[in-house]
Amino acid sequence: MKGKRPDDGTDNAKLRQLDEFRDTNDVKNLLTSNQGVKINDDQNSLKAGVRGPTLLEDFLFREKITHFDHERIPERIVHARGSGAHGYFQVYEPLTKYSKAHFLQDPSAKTPVFVRFSTVAGFRGSTDLARDVRGFAVKFYTQEGNFDIVGNNMPVFFIQDAIKFPDLIHAVKPEPHNEIPQAASAHTTFWDFISLTPESLHTVMWLMSDRAIPRSYRMMEGFGVHTFRLVDAKGVGRFVKFHWKPKLGVHSVIWDEAQQISGHDPDFHRRDLWDSIAAGAFPEWEFGIQVVEEKDEHKFNFDLLDPTKIIPEELVPVERVGKLVLNRNPDNFFAETEQVAFCVGNIVPGIDFTNDPLMQGRLFSYLDTQLIRLGGPNFQEIPINRPIVPINNNQRDGHMRMRINRGMTAYQPNSIEGNNPQQVKESEGGFVSYTEKVDGHKIRTRSESFMDHYSQATLFWNSMSDTEKKHIVKAFRFELGMVTAVSVRERMVVHLSKIKKELAQEVAEGLGLEIPTHYDGPLNLNVPADANPKDYEPRSGKLDVEKSQALSQLNTPKGDITGRKAAILVAEGFDGAAVEMMMKALKEAGAMGMIIAPREGKVPGDKGKQMVDFSFLTASSALFDAVYVPGGQKSVEMLRADPKVIHFVAEAYKHCKPIAASGEGKQLVQMAMRGPWPTDKGEAGKKDASMKDLAAEGVIVGKDGKISSDFIKAMGEHRFWMREAKTPPPV
Repeated sequence: MKGKRPDDGTDNAKLRQLDEFRDTNDVKNLLTSNQGVKINDDQNSLKAGVRGPTLLEDFLFREKITHFDHERIPERIVHARGSGAHGYFQVYEPLTKYSKAHFLQDPSAKTPVFVRFSTVAGFRGSTDLARDVRGFAVKFYTQEGNFDIVGNNMPVFFIQDAIKFPDLIHAVKPEPHNEIPQAASAHTTFWDFISLTPESLHTVMWLMSDRAIPRSYRMMEGFGVHTFRLVDAKGVGRFVKFHWKPKLGVHSVIWDEAQQISGHDPDFHRRDLWDSIAAGAFPEWEFGIQVVEEKDEHKFNFDLLDPTKIIPEELVPVERVGKLVLNRNPDNFFAETEQVAFCVGNIVPGIDFTNDPLMQGRLFSYLDTQLIRLGGPNFQEIPINRPIVPINNNQRDGHMRMRINRGMTAYQPNSIEGNNPQQVKESEGGFVSYTEKVDGHKIRTRSESFMDHYSQATLFWNSMSDTEKKHIVKAFRFELGMVTAVSVRERMVVHLSKIKKELAQEVAEGLGLEIPTHYDGPLNLNVPADANPKDYEPRSGKLDVEKSQALSQLNTPKGDITGRKAAILVAEGFDGAAVEMMMKALKEAGAMGMIIAPREGKVPGDKGKQMVDFSFLTASSALFDAVYVPGGQKSVEMLRADPKVIHFVAEAYKHCKPIAASGEGKQLVQMAMRGPWPTDKGEAGKKDASMKDLAAEGVIVGKDGKISSDFIKAMGEHRFWMREAKTPPPV
């Protein structure tokens, strides 16, 4: 009948019946795919052999990871909060013996790079100072195309197989019912996941350490995380781990300090990177590699393909083979830092993949993510992503296509246009994948060699200094203290007891728990449905080394204070000569002296006025690396009368930062410390000894001529951790 819709009546009734059936067919407790297929193993991707590559036919993995990649538009699902800079990479000597990659051959060549640093869990508007892994991604614009090292500031990852990545991030992101908390792992869902996924424990140890709250991007290491391959001109492959070693050493803030910085300046790391480059204090890292011959693949007590394991530097030293320098800020944050697209699959001849199951998944995920985030298949045409070499292929059209291709053929082979563009021989630079024999059953499982979940977590703990261990304990207490489920706290304490008893005991004490003598609950639910749980019991393997020097920040390079900021506290009547001397000395050392006063504008001293950088209303000692109080009786009296100033100095002392005072300035420091202080009475020897004790703790008091050099030397030490053993002044 005219006007009648063909789907009226019977068809709609059938649809309603389907909806009714869906409502009554309750399978909410059974794990299924989006097509309703019941899932037997959600823990392992489908591989060709136990240690083989992930297969493209794994429809469950592709469905899961594709949905995850497209969950948020337009910001990145992870690493949304970031900052970037331009620079260059330069190799020290030709690396012909390891790789045929062009950019690793010429020491005189400077390969352009763009580097993006980031947090992982927080949204774009979150803080820089969250306790979190930091992204450290480097895009090399080489003469053979773009090469990306998409790494982190921690050398290991939480999971062994990429099929678990959506679960990890869903657990650490704000809880879905209320979207709380932001940019934090200190909540129930994260620790519930971790406590049931013990392969995460090694990375969790890094996350609870000071590495998770770096002082700046300039002072943190970077790692490629995965084991890659280097391939030489003869086709010989070698395993390799990538490292970035900062010139300024590895330094961190204190957790209390991080929380304060988040309130005063949530852009602290962004600002530090931008200001340092703008001031000409260019951040620099050395590029290091750990190379393992293929014949030695199985000589360790861990699996090289396991992304939750490191190669201790005592076993394979890091060869420092080049340097990375950042020397130019972006011209437009969105066009460059936000639109830059890093892909694990961006490699060049001479560098190749391994069968690391986390890497295999990232090869799919990163490209898939860019397709939705940046508008389609032509995101490589955005200027920041465009290679410096010509692009010539048959890929045309698509959303946001910018290039205008000429000619009538867009296929290969063709005879109409001379079969162009033509394939390239390997001898002429054509990329050829590394030849590797793959032999095994098509299977969804995990290699037995991946089952050690405790040993390297123990190695990390063993390698920490006493100060770092105390910070780790405090971090666990804080994080687990925010967990509402007591059962999750208890399960984590059990895991910690298998890493180190002393660690578990101290954490348990802070949480008001006892370590169970016998625990019947599950310690690993990251297993297939048909598996015998006993086969997946988390265990500890044999350590290759008991300690590793490279893991402790106590052993980091010190002395260079380039880009550091010292707060100089003044008021009306300050000692102008002392301030000028200190400012000059700091500048010559590459640091910055910042004037902090009761109010902004200009403050008059005994030798003229000084421009104020911050007032005490907006400044916090947490934003600075050190504090100096010059003399000037009137100035010091005004500062001593202001509680905010006393708090400023006391807080810097509490955070173990260098403090210096000259002239009457020592009166203010003494008042803030509220502790023993050298006096002019008594024997000279005793007084001098007391002064030396004070200086050993990073409190420098003396005459104007020498104080600046002693203060700069103290700043080079970064912190004076022995103060933590003392009762800090009230702040």
